[in-house]
Amino acid sequence: MNVKTLISSAVIFSVLTVSSVTAVQAASDDSVTVYSSRKEHLIKPLFEAFTKDTGIKVDYLTGKGGALIERLKLEGDNTQADMFMTVDAGNLWYTGSQGLFQSVQTETLKSNIPAHLRDPNGLWTGLSVRARTIVYSTERVDPADLSTYADLSTDKWKGKLCLRTSKKIYTKSLAASVIYNHGEDKAGDIISGWVDNLAATPNAKDSHVMNAILAGQCDVGLVNTYYYGRLIAKNPNAPLKLFWANQDTTGVHVNVSGAGVTKHASNAAGATKLLEYLSSAKAQAIYGSLNKEYPANQNVASDDVVSAWGSFKQDKMNLSQAGILQADAVKLMQLKGYR
Repeated sequence: MNVKTLISSAVIFSVLTVSSVTAVQAASDDSVTVYSSRKEHLIKPLFEAFTKDTGIKVDYLTGKGGALIERLKLEGDNTQADMFMTVDAGNLWYTGSQGLFQSVQTETLKSNIPAHLRDPNGLWTGLSVRARTIVYSTERVDPADLSTYADLSTDKWKGKLCLRTSKKIYTKSLAASVIYNHGEDKAGDIISGWVDNLAATPNAKDSHVMNAILAGQCDVGLVNTYYYGRLIAKNPNAPLKLFWANQDTTGVHVNVSGAGVTKHASNAAGATKLLEYLSSAKAQAIYGSLNKEYPANQNVASDDVVSAWGSFKQDKMNLSQAGILQADAVKLMQLKGYR
């Protein structure tokens, strides 16, 4: 290992140590250690409920997803992590592709979580669902004019579309689903049309997309639904609504936050029990209320606020494809000038 690598590794460990919420203790049979890129307020209530119901303690460390993945690589079989939690199927797939997860395929997980939200080989499991769909101005758009992701590439939306930057994982996963559902040539035409219809340079955040619509800069955009939930909570009268894309075709593109048991877990049994618990009705209800996401367990009702947005058909593409096709998606977006 050269000096540059050693310095880089030291920086990663230093950042993670500072950002950790709870110091990670030595592993034991009655505790589970989790590395998580989800923030403390979105995981602590779940872990506290698990401990209360099972008596198993959860120690956790939070940080940026990429840095946590690198830490898992560096720690190897000496890692204290029994579970890794992160957002977006593309990130989960990448973690699995690096040999950092072990296969967990239990009847409980199969019963609780639909197949398209789980890795086919059991490396990771989706635990909450976020839909990436169309948001529009109720002042300037007739919802009857909306239909599909592909339709946003047509001339009627010229100069009226706002998008998030192609650099974000959510955009990469959506583009991967477009490739999966339409083939690369047609997907290229769709992405090229999006670029031609942009009202402004792609935004850094979904919240910026919605603010641009509210400011009159554009009329329609694509966002993760929980961002819409956050905005409406602060501004209930905002003239924005969600439109469920592709209801007569493939369905709305969905993504997940999720987790997997690490390859070198010292308490794999405890981590598996935690994973199963997180897929249960009780935990799924907590997930939904904390961040206005949809339960991955289809037998659990959504939070009242989320339910008010209406029901929709999901795209049943197995979300492992969001990772498998990610490099192709990035290449295609670069080729078509989506920045």
